[in-house]
Amino acid sequence: MEYTVQKLARLAGISTRTLRYYDVIGLLKPARISSSGYRIYGRAEVDMLQQILFFRELGFSLENIKDIVTSSSFDFAEALRQHRDMLLAKRKQLDILIANVEKTIESAEGRIEMSDKEKFEGLKKNLIEENERKYGKEIREKYGEEAVERSNAKLMGMTREDYEKAQGLAEQIMEALAQAIETGDPAGEAAQKAADLHKQWLCMYWDEYSREAHAGLAQMYVEDERFRAYYDKNKPGTAAFLRDAILVYTGSSK
Repeated sequence: MEYTVQKLARLAGISTRTLRYYDVIGLLKPARISSSGYRIYGRAEVDMLQQILFFRELGFSLENIKDIVTSSSFDFAEALRQHRDMLLAKRKQLDILIANVEKTIESAEGRIEMSDKEKFEGLKKNLIEENERKYGKEIREKYGEEAVERSNAKLMGMTREDYEKAQGLAEQIMEALAQAIETGDPAGEAAQKAADLHKQWLCMYWDEYSREAHAGLAQMYVEDERFRAYYDKNKPGTAAFLRDAILVYTGSSK
């Protein structure tokens, strides 16, 4: 079956403007242009749009989605399996949060006693689950099972104040990076401030800090598309800039 822009947009629950934009940036081209000048989409384009919308739902930027789906190694069936696994993991995270909220409601209504530690336990478990889903395999291969388990144990042992401090540092890093990247100098004062904030943030989770591990993680931010997507979501090139700043900060070389 073939679809015009309006029909496909209606089918997918998106705007016609979105479809036209996907065409302009080369993310989703129509199968052909009709004699009347209308974009016409076929089965292959419908399947690709489904993939794109799955990736969008999972938080990927359009730039990263384009890199993935236009890659010569892109495997449609494998991508669907990955979507399924990521969605199942997301559901598991939501179940943890829902259970924690329900327990908090019971506490607020006086039916049970709930400690401050328990109130934040769901959030911390959710963070660990999300990190495992996104980066677990790579991190364990790079740093080892023991190091990852120690880091997870440290996270679960955080007080509410520690957890809030870690979240605050994460926000400060992104704010500092946004200012530093405008200077274009990874060795400059602004960039080195961002690198130092990043070290402080790491130390909230890592059992012990090393310059080598810090530099290695920074390189992973660039090489792994998921890390790169997180840092590049507001400005492309941010992950590479942070990597360069950390390499300077740790006295490492590219």
